Amino acid sequence: MYGCEPDEAAAFREVAPCFGVVPTITEAAVSEANVELTSGNRCISVGHKTPVTNSTLLALSRADVRYVSTRSIGYNHIDVNYAQSVGICVGNVAYSPDSVADYTLMLMLMAVRNAKSVIRRTETHDYRLHESRGKELRDLTVGVVGTGRIGSAVLDRLRGFSCRTLAYDTHAAAAARYVPLDGLLEQSDIVTLHTPLTADTHHLLDRRRIGQMKRGAFIINTGRGPLLDTESLLSALESGRLGGAALDVLEGEDGIFYADCRNTPIGNTLLPRLQQLPNVIISPHTAYYTDHALSDAIENTVINCLTFEKEKTAWTS
Repeated sequence: MYGCEPDEAAAFREVAPCFGVVPTITEAAVSEANVELTSGNRCISVGHKTPVTNSTLLALSRADVRYVSTRSIGYNHIDVNYAQSVGICVGNVAYSPDSVADYTLMLMLMAVRNAKSVIRRTETHDYRLHESRGKELRDLTVGVVGTGRIGSAVLDRLRGFSCRTLAYDTHAAAAARYVPLDGLLEQSDIVTLHTPLTADTHHLLDRRRIGQMKRGAFIINTGRGPLLDTESLLSALESGRLGGAALDVLEGEDGIFYADCRNTPIGNTLLPRLQQLPNVIISPHTAYYTDHALSDAIENTVINCLTFEKEKTAWTS
């Protein structure tokens, strides 16, 4: 079990014995330098915070690792095709979609109620009302891009606010009004991103599509940073074209998010510019971070590995 934070390690030590498993746990991310820890194990678990390089995958393969379970829904930190080419299967884990869905609704409400500016003012004892009144969700149209488990959970929550909702996905799977992406962008007051990051969805919202959005609209991203063209987003925000953004993920977040950068230079030139804007909320890829989601991820990691071992045994017998 690589890349385990203390709470993950504690959860593994609690859950693993229930499945008859004795895990080897390390806080270090998997790398060529610590592949020897896998000795005698065909299955390993990795976190999503550090990319797994192809050279590391090759070293794992040579050490007879045959299965990597990532404690995340996304795979974009692992080259799955390369892993398969060297004989390694990669699996993800399902965890409570409610963690990210709840957080998404929180960001929406904070964005349309000018929460960042209000909180900043009160912290300096300025208790005047904000220059702009907030908006109520019931008066808005929310476009949900990606209607898998998380996107569907967001749609479920939005029904309680009585707002109009639109949905876009290449595979319609939720009880929602599906429209083409261009139509969703043109009609929505809030656009929230929940589609997986692939070659096809990289910069799904690029300069052209951001330009299609309603003037004063808001973008919420709790999916993956590269779904958004950050340069184009920043331009639209600085010009006043968009009303605001709330981003839990960001292009170039690796090495910044999850680190204490108070006394070190930020290696992402766009992040400080975004943070200076009063209508932009940034959080460090934390939407998933709940007790329930952690429990799900740890338990399903162990189940994934045991399932692989059981199937592997069946294939070879």
